[in-house]
Amino acid sequence: MTAGGKHISVMADEVVRGLAPVDGGVYVDGTFGAGGYSAAILRSAKCTVWGIDRDPLAQIFAEKLSQTYPGKINILSGCFGDMEALLDAAGVGKVDGVALDIGVSSMQIDNPKRGFSFRGDGPLDMRMGSDGQTAADVVNKFGEEELANIIYNYGEERGSRRIAHAIVELRRTKEISRTGELASLIRSVISKSKDGIDPATRTFQALRIYVNDELGELDRGLIAAERLLVPRGNLAVVSFHSLEDRKVKMFLRDRTGDAPRPSRHLPDTDVVSAPTFKVIKRSGFKASDAEVKMNPRSRSARLRVAERTDAPVLEAA
Repeated sequence: MTAGGKHISVMADEVVRGLAPVDGGVYVDGTFGAGGYSAAILRSAKCTVWGIDRDPLAQIFAEKLSQTYPGKINILSGCFGDMEALLDAAGVGKVDGVALDIGVSSMQIDNPKRGFSFRGDGPLDMRMGSDGQTAADVVNKFGEEELANIIYNYGEERGSRRIAHAIVELRRTKEISRTGELASLIRSVISKSKDGIDPATRTFQALRIYVNDELGELDRGLIAAERLLVPRGNLAVVSFHSLEDRKVKMFLRDRTGDAPRPSRHLPDTDVVSAPTFKVIKRSGFKASDAEVKMNPRSRSARLRVAERTDAPVLEAA
């Protein structure tokens, strides 16, 4: 969130309570962004934080934070799904806590030049980092059926086929290179919903998730956290829509032994392992009314917290 030019991380107090930082502990802020969680963690204990972010701008915020906490904040350039390898290269083995804020940051979405938002016209980019294919590449080069599948699977947009068809028809005459162009096209084929959500919302979400492989990144990040956390170390994950939260919920259900078992009438071929996590609150946590009033973006946020047990990670994971 940005309020008066200042970035405010969603549910920062709840994340810190979930991590329960201790003096001398080592913590990972896997989605560093502007450093909101890192700053909150460092305020709560005399500990060390390793921030990870693929966005080059994160380094600027890390340098500012290091002035307040010299020697306590370190920033690694890369994806949080690679945190195990990144930390290993930095000489860090185990950690006491991992925090993840899934999705796009306000400093990215509020900058029209990054192409994440339809609220201001900009290049159709949407990359969280500086390499890889852009949203414009996807929109202009992918086939109609593939586009429809991306928009439906990652945006849960029921009108995905109409949107994909309209995109393909328009690009026969001109390349779609601006967020404003794409948003106007979507609005011409999809009606505004009763709740007032812009018709372009789900498609832009879908393209962003696909371009940055956000769901795959989340899968890799959760497994990496499981490997890195010490016994009684905590994982705190904030997500903003059902696709993300469902993945976190299913991962923790599997790792706590709550996943449904096959029928007792069928041969039991699964290896039952000891739970590697203990969920703190099954339903997760939501932002307070006060925070939602101050920051509408937090309305859809859900925080899930789990404590690592001393059970070994199965190699199959």
